[in-house]
Amino acid sequence: MDTYSRHCILELWDCDANFLDDRLLIEKAMVNAALEAGAEVREVAFHKFAPQGVSGVVIISESHLTIHTFPEQGYASIDVFTCGERINPKTAAYLIAEKLGSNKIYEMNIERGTGEMKLVDQFKDTFRTA
Repeated sequence: MDTYSRHCILELWDCDANFLDDRLLIEKAMVNAALEAGAEVREVAFHKFAPQGVSGVVIISESHLTIHTFPEQGYASIDVFTCGERINPKTAAYLIAEKLGSNKIYEMNIERGTGEMKLVDQFKDTFRTA
């Protein structure tokens, strides 16, 4: 079995605070991003914190998507990890960023499962933003 994986980490700033605090909207955005990227969704778990914030995970056959939101800061952290080369994690990550209305995005990409972890500027295949 091939262990090659890609990990896209986004720091999203200047997001819509109301969206960041809505568990149902966040869950829908995450699941839709996974599906639009071509992933197969297996399980979904999200939690709404008091007084604000949402954390969640979408388990996909290819690995996972996670989010933690901080509405009071207009900030969300996104983590999209995919095994193999069929699904590009950047596709899902940028679909989520767009839904959250992020005006400032910091990105880190890591190739994993090949021995030493490598930071990369971009993954080999292309991604699409809606």
